[in-house]
Order: sequence, then C-alpha cells, then structure tokens
Amino acid sequence: MKVNGQHYRTIWISEEDSSCIMIIDQRKLPHHFVVEEIRTVAEMVTAIKDMHLRGAGLIGAAAGFGIYLAAVNASPDEAIQEVIQTAGHQLMATRPTAVNLAWAVHRQWDILKAENNREVIIQKALETARIIADEDADACAAIGQAGLKIIEDISLQKNGEPVNILTHCNAGWLAFVDHGSALSPVYAAHDKGIPVHVWVDETRPRNQGASLTAWELHSHGVPHTIIADNTGGHLMQHRMVDLVIVGTDRTTISGDVANKIGTYLKALAAKDNGVPFYVALPSSSFDWKIADGIKEIEIEERNPDEVKFMEGLCEGEIKKIALTPGGSPALNIGFDVTPSRLITGLITERGVCQASKNSILNLFPEMITHG
Repeated sequence: MKVNGQHYRTIWISEEDSSCIMIIDQRKLPHHFVVEEIRTVAEMVTAIKDMHLRGAGLIGAAAGFGIYLAAVNASPDEAIQEVIQTAGHQLMATRPTAVNLAWAVHRQWDILKAENNREVIIQKALETARIIADEDADACAAIGQAGLKIIEDISLQKNGEPVNILTHCNAGWLAFVDHGSALSPVYAAHDKGIPVHVWVDETRPRNQGASLTAWELHSHGVPHTIIADNTGGHLMQHRMVDLVIVGTDRTTISGDVANKIGTYLKALAAKDNGVPFYVALPSSSFDWKIADGIKEIEIEERNPDEVKFMEGLCEGEIKKIALTPGGSPALNIGFDVTPSRLITGLITERGVCQASKNSILNLFPEMITHG
C-alpha cells in the first residue's frame, strides 16, 4: 500500500544493510510515521511482544526474519543450529494466540535443520524469510479479489448505494505484509469504484481500529466512521450495517475463529440481526491440528496497564494518561473465540468457504491428513 504516495510493505530488508530488517513502528501511528531498524533476535522479540508490529501475517513474517537475524548474527564459536532453535522458542513465546508466528518458525526450522554450512544456513534463512513475506502479500491480494464478489453482490442489491461494512480491530495491510485480510476486499471494491463505507470499531484497549484502521482507510481515501466498540449492535438493529468482515489470529480446522477481544460479541449481534459475518484469512492462519477453538486455543493475557492507561496526542506530543482509579485492578484478555456456527463464511486466498471442516478441506485438500 502507499503512504504519502510511496509504496510500503510493513517489513522489508534494508537496501543498505542486508542484516538490518526495517519495520513500520505501529506504536507511533496515526500521529507519526516512523520506520524502525531491527538488527537482532532480541530486538525482534521486543518488537513483537511490545507491538511495535502486530497482526497475524506480519508477526509470522517477522518471525521468519527473526530466524534469519539469529543465523546472520551467530558467532563462529556458537553452534548455529542451537542458536536457531533458541531464537525460535524466544520468538514463539512472544504472542501465543497467533498461529502464523509458530508456523513461520517451524517452516524455517524444517528447511534449515539438515544444513551444517553456516553460509548456506544464512542464505536459506534469508530466502525463506523473503518467501514467507511474499506469500503473505500475495495471499492477501487474492483474499481481496475473493471478497470483492461479496461486496459487489450487496452493492447490486442496494442499487449502487454505499455498502456499509463493519470491522473490528485492524486486519488491514498494517497487520500483514501488504494488502491485509479483512480490509483487502474493501480496498479492492473501493479501487474498482464500488461505493463503500466502513464502520471502524475503536477496539479497546489498544485502539487498533481508531488508530491503525482509520489511518489506513483515510490514507487510501476510503469513506469511514470511527465508532465506540459497543455501537455495532445498535447499528445492526437499525439496518446500518450490510456486512461484517474481521480477521483472525488462529482458525481451527472446524472453523472456530480466535480474533481480537470483542469479535464474539459482534458475531452474536450480526447473527441476531441477520447481518452476514465473514472472516478473512490466509491459509497460514489455520491451525490444522485443533478443532475446538474454545477449549484448545491458548488465549493471550496482556499487561493490565493497557486497560488502565491510554496514549494519545497532546500538544504535539504522545502522552499516556490514566483512566482508572489507582487501586482498581484490571483484566486484559487479548482475544476471544467466535464459534463456527456464528460465521457466514471464510474468505481465503483460494476463495470463500463455509466455516466447517468439510468446506475448509474442500479448498485445501492437501491438508486432509493433518485434520
């Protein structure tokens, strides 16, 4: 996507130094556009854990590049395979809910485990990291085309009136390497000239919707309105939402979806009001080994200060303010699970399917042995 007319991915290799990975520091958005340099595994671990970067596909790509940094920075007297293994475990421990992270680490491990030559390992780690990033961008572009048909059909039903789409959190290009998942069909429709309007959930406690999604849509010229998290149900009751599209950090083989906390409530409201509820995801966000999302997906619990404090722009500076009484405890659960029965369909790079094991495996028959 473009920022001030220049194309950016969310993660890339420095043109001046191939051992330096560049990222957009999402903590500074929407007020400041800052590019950060990542040179070590420790720095990548911090970037993922503290959300300098976030989003399912992006943290997968970041993990791939993290393994490369481990290899390139390993000293000659270190056992490089042990260094790679240690780095992988450190990376996977940062965000346990998103499956893309562990998927990328294991992909690197599988490719590198048979190698002993240090230079070959570095070369293959770099090549694999690049492939992971390219595949993520390509998959998200394909998701946009698959979801475009859904928006087109609604637009025809509305005789060209704007299609009102509600989304939760940020599943745009900032959450992936490029294009995004939930927002990719929105961009595809807007670029084709189909009138769309996006209801943007603020997404407490970190406000990824109000800050990141709104920034993306504004930068691309897509009409949108920021709403408080609890507004969506009211809008659906009054027929002001035609479609809900969200992303996912982990989706089971049966179609249960783990996404940012609050997604489940939007799915319930959509079901009650007959609003189509879609989840957009690349195949790297499927967990082919589990079926019951509520029982089997590990849900991340984050620092309660994210609930108790908020950051924003004040007199030209980003400042943190307290929202709660100092002695009040807070609980910060990062994700919830939406059962497959509440989901109209899954939008993938291979097309749209139902949120069911049979329908998913019809799109991905090579994964039948995994399920």
